[in-house]
Amino acid sequence: MTDTIAEIAKTDALTVTPEMPIRRAVALLVESKAAAAPVVDEGGALCGILTQKDCFNPALQASYYQEWKGTVADYMSRNVISLPASADLVAAAEAFIAHPHRVFPVTDGNRLVGLLRRSDVLSALVRLSG
Repeated sequence: MTDTIAEIAKTDALTVTPEMPIRRAVALLVESKAAAAPVVDEGGALCGILTQKDCFNPALQASYYQEWKGTVADYMSRNVISLPASADLVAAAEAFIAHPHRVFPVTDGNRLVGLLRRSDVLSALVRLSG
């Protein structure tokens, strides 16, 4: 069993900044086929998360008005549930059971260290069960 989720968290996950134009962030999410992107400030601190669901409003507005408006900060989810890098696989699995999220940011203090996908936790559990 892995000791901590930091061992399976994706450390090269797409991140965006609060100041990034929402059009650019949506394009990056679509291009990378990511369910979400952590929003980090210039110091690497987690300050939100931008999910595909968050992107529907600006995309619909743009399709109607033929113009993209706003930044990531205007649309991101600010109340982020993150998991500490020291959490174990069982705690991560329980978090995915308790919440409908596909991903959780993994933090060390308030600094983002990776992104944990639901599929990675399930895969790790399957490997453990033989």
